[in-house]
Amino acid sequence: MAIAVSLIEEATAWRRQFHSQPELGYQEHQTSRQVAEQLRACGLQVHSGLAGTGVVGTLENGPGPAIGFRADMDALPMTEQGDVPWRSTQPGVMHACGHDGHTAILLAAAKHLSSSRNFSGTLHFVFQPAEENLGGARKMVADGLFELFPMTAIYGLHNWPGLPVGHLAINSGTMMASLDAFEITLHGKSCHAAMPESGADPIVAAAQLILALQTIPARRLSPLSSAVISITQINAGEAINVIPDHVVLRGTLRCLQQEVRMKVRSMIDAFVTTLTAPLGIEGHINYLSDYPVTCNDAAEAEKVRDCAQALLPEEQVHWGINPSMASEDFACMLEACPGAYFWMGADGATPSRPLHNAHYDFNDQLIGPGIALWATLAERLLPLG
Repeated sequence: MAIAVSLIEEATAWRRQFHSQPELGYQEHQTSRQVAEQLRACGLQVHSGLAGTGVVGTLENGPGPAIGFRADMDALPMTEQGDVPWRSTQPGVMHACGHDGHTAILLAAAKHLSSSRNFSGTLHFVFQPAEENLGGARKMVADGLFELFPMTAIYGLHNWPGLPVGHLAINSGTMMASLDAFEITLHGKSCHAAMPESGADPIVAAAQLILALQTIPARRLSPLSSAVISITQINAGEAINVIPDHVVLRGTLRCLQQEVRMKVRSMIDAFVTTLTAPLGIEGHINYLSDYPVTCNDAAEAEKVRDCAQALLPEEQVHWGINPSMASEDFACMLEACPGAYFWMGADGATPSRPLHNAHYDFNDQLIGPGIALWATLAERLLPLG
């Protein structure tokens, strides 16, 4: 499919602007305004404010079903270490996951389709806030996304380092793991560091608990089950010669099967309360956020595969690939509406930096193929009579 060079260049400029001015979840006010302005300029009906900063642009073109395309807009709380001219101007905030690229691609696809109109039906372009651990997709669903904009299916795209540009990967089922973010608080008894017998040391308990949690995937689950438990933060103490009265651990659990997820959560809860008790420590766990497993509808995934095969050489379409243990809140939309989530390759002549890396930058070579893929999906799923 031919996409105008001028549109690709415009989308590239948008992408770099978004990258230089990143905004955290539910704070995407500038990004949201720009998206809404561009959609209106293309003649789309625009609804702003869903989930706070979400935007939905609707393009109607004759009779037919309605489908949705989704992009995420938020950045991460990270300091960018790259040196590109369009690097982040916001201290401690950067687009390290490619949401700047996803937004620019979908915005350009809306502009292309508003001009070509080679489809019959309704397209909803969903620009979602707060994908990174804040549940923006779930909030959009709760705010009435699928009641306000009824659709038969919704689709999501994500750039994927490790896969070459021009390649697409999709499964008929699971694509991404569930996410449970948690905070564990271990309460002990503070005392002088030279007299540990007069207190109850939560740091020693934390060390034992961290190692014990790793026995769950290693020894409590079948090797055929998938689970990753990661403790990512440890906070305790103020003085070097004082054993503190509490330790706070934060981390995540990720699973590919719902039944495994619930089993592991139960075991983590048991470790927190029972492993620490003999040490005189009281443990509590609080779950901060959660995403379900990202699981495609088989029929909708096959539609994406068929469209990709019509657009790309056969060897560039990957079907039945291994799921990722990373997580994606598009899963919440897939729980409420049939659809499919797929990856498009991000590696050019030089492999892309990993997602969530401080040197990551979206590969602009993906913009043209991304626009073409969205346009092909629209035209093949909503064919003219």
